[in-house]
Amino acid sequence: MPPGIVSQKVRVEEEVEAYPTETVDLRCEFIDRGGRTKLTQVSWIWEPIDGQRDNIAVYHPTYGQSFPNPAFKDRVVFLHNTLENPSIRISKLKMSDTGRYTCEYATYPSGNEQGTTTLIMLAKPKNSVNVVTVQAETKSVVVATCEAMDGKPAATIKWLGSVGGNHTTTNTTNGPDGTVTVRSEYRLVPTAADNGREVTCMVEQKTQERPWAQTVQLSVEYPPSVSIEGYDNNWYVGRSDAVLLCMASGNPVPTTITWTAASGAMPDTVEVSGNKLTVRKVDDAVNTTFICEVKNKHGASRHQITTIVIEALEDPSSGGVVAGAVIGSLLALLLVIALIAVLLTRSRRQQRRGFPSSGDSIATGSGSNGGDYGNKARLLFSGTGNNSSKNGTGANNNGPIYTYREGCDATGTLTEKANDFHHHHLHHPAVGNPPSAHDILLSGEVDEVERRKFDLDDSMEEEYDRFGGGNMLPPAYHVHRGHGGEEELDVYLDDDMESQRDGSVISRTAIYV
Repeated sequence: MPPGIVSQKVRVEEEVEAYPTETVDLRCEFIDRGGRTKLTQVSWIWEPIDGQRDNIAVYHPTYGQSFPNPAFKDRVVFLHNTLENPSIRISKLKMSDTGRYTCEYATYPSGNEQGTTTLIMLAKPKNSVNVVTVQAETKSVVVATCEAMDGKPAATIKWLGSVGGNHTTTNTTNGPDGTVTVRSEYRLVPTAADNGREVTCMVEQKTQERPWAQTVQLSVEYPPSVSIEGYDNNWYVGRSDAVLLCMASGNPVPTTITWTAASGAMPDTVEVSGNKLTVRKVDDAVNTTFICEVKNKHGASRHQITTIVIEALEDPSSGGVVAGAVIGSLLALLLVIALIAVLLTRSRRQQRRGFPSSGDSIATGSGSNGGDYGNKARLLFSGTGNNSSKNGTGANNNGPIYTYREGCDATGTLTEKANDFHHHHLHHPAVGNPPSAHDILLSGEVDEVERRKFDLDDSMEEEYDRFGGGNMLPPAYHVHRGHGGEEELDVYLDDDMESQRDGSVISRTAIYV
């Protein structure tokens, strides 16, 4: 036996659901397995409530069909003109059609046989959600309502939101046709911060495929608040188009905005347009306090700001000129430094070739000979006399010899060695005059170690530089044997002397030994 069939002989569906304006079929069938029951008549009886029975359709094999209830007239028909299958169709359903429908047979000899089907009328609710505008206060009030109207069965309402409120289902109303209206309220203690926040109403009901949901924004009214923006603490004399903005918030939106000055009338250079105050030209007249006042239906609010006028700043366009001048000066300074470096490098190279630059001191010493000497003493020929040298200085080249001795003190003090030589070794003996350095070198009185000190070449440049001799590189002196077996110098020291501006005479190719 298929599901829903409850009678042993009369087969019907236990329950059927339908919607208003739609059509429903109520099936009925008589089952006679022995074939001994005689069917006389079949009737459909409607029970809207307990104890009330109304015939809505009758079928007799001889007398035909009958529809005695005017509420179902023209809405009920038999699907088959047989006693074995007296199923009916009800069209244009109404919510009031709900109830129990009994298919009843008059039989012989067993009497009446019947089966009952319950018709459940369903109604989709009309859902809505509304915001209740409230004023900010300190007690809980209704801020939103949600309603599922004329539904069957009754709907269930839920609220979703993060504003911290709560909801209650306050009204459940049964309609005359069996529908139900459910109404829910959302409550909270409203504040200005709650204005514009969202809450969602969700309705669940059997006739809906999925829950119905709608989101709304709360409306909380409150007095306005105001602030002034735009002041940057840089209102200098002569500045143009300085702007102040009056920023107001409130619900409802403030409709009145008023600018005033604490000093009295607005300065001539000030223009006001709505919430915007513009100073066309900053001068001492705007060295004042500006006040902005706003109003709505719940109250007023004001804010003020004091503007301080400062001295005019330097024309920003001159900044480029100043920057250009600074950069130009730096470039000029770098050029001068580079030029000096080139000149110094060139002078150093000339000195290293043995040609001192003008103004350089070739030899100085302390005491009788000028400045300090290093551990490698300088061979210096100086003196005065009546005989003139080849360079015309008037100085005698045959002065005392100062040379470094291993036994001197730590400061490298020079010791004097007398011109005590044998004249038979000299190529050009000068009668009555002391022997020259040239004569000394050729005399043989200088031992091998001392002679090596005169035998210099370019390989010792680094040694000179390291001991302070970088100011001047002396030429090489080479002692060799002549035709008579005597020692000779390729370069004569007599051509070496040079007079200085201070009157002294020093060697142009002085030697560090």
